[in-house]
Amino acid sequence: MALAAGRSLRTLFRNSANFTRNAGLNPRSVKGSALSRSAVTSTSGAILPNPVKTSFGLTRMMVVVVPFLYLGTCISKNFAALLEEHEIFVPDDDDDD
Repeated sequence: MALAAGRSLRTLFRNSANFTRNAGLNPRSVKGSALSRSAVTSTSGAILPNPVKTSFGLTRMMVVVVPFLYLGTCISKNFAALLEEHEIFVPDDDDDD
């Protein structure tokens, strides 16, 4: 009986590739030229030089940061006005004379 259980476990673990989560990404299931890295090597196997990088550093920062910073400022200003209107939060005017 133990021998039969051992055989069934061995068969289960041997066929465990069928039970993986990402069976589509399993290298064993990929066939043919999909495993070749033609994007980084030439046909002779030499490593290709790095591609030309187009940098948009400052432009990208301005396009992303400025509108969202302005949006956050508008939201917080309107929310502070709402809180003050409903007298949930009213700042105190303290005179330190």
